[in-house]
Amino acid sequence: MSAGLIITIVVVVVIVVIVALIAWAVGAYNNLVTLKNRVKNGWAQIDVQLKQRADLIPNLVNTVKGYATHESEVFTQVTAARAGVVAAANDPNATTAQRAAAENQLSRALVNLQATAEAYPQLQANQNFMDLQAQLKDLENKIAYARQFYNDVVLKLNTAIETVPTNIIAGLFHFEQAQYFEADDASRQAPQVKF
Repeated sequence: MSAGLIITIVVVVVIVVIVALIAWAVGAYNNLVTLKNRVKNGWAQIDVQLKQRADLIPNLVNTVKGYATHESEVFTQVTAARAGVVAAANDPNATTAQRAAAENQLSRALVNLQATAEAYPQLQANQNFMDLQAQLKDLENKIAYARQFYNDVVLKLNTAIETVPTNIIAGLFHFEQAQYFEADDASRQAPQVKF
């Protein structure tokens, strides 16, 4: 083989390797961007459900208040927890962990409210209360589903950021791991609605 032919083969091989590396890097970058956008979308879906729940709570509290006027501590807890959720939702700097903590506090307060409501049989028969309870249960189920979807996408993103060789692209372009939206024990289950 002549020296010119060997140089040509080496140059072609080097070009093919460089093109393959560039194609891989573009693919890895695009995958990370896609996962990051899915995380944002997942959080937006959770946020919609959480806002609907926060909007439903004043109606539920007012309905229970009509029957259980002397349970002011429970109403205060729910109102304060709802205010914390709204404040966290409106704070653009709130982290997922801070939002989850506020939501968990609201879930605990709702459990207390529902326990209070169970002591009033007349309230249990009230159609408005029953409708609100059904809406709340539906929203809690939607929140649980949205949380699961979000956490699944966060897992995929975080795994891509940590594994070789995509961690190289993630480091070069400063991709950061996302936080899971974790529920505490009180909010892992949808509230039990008993009629």
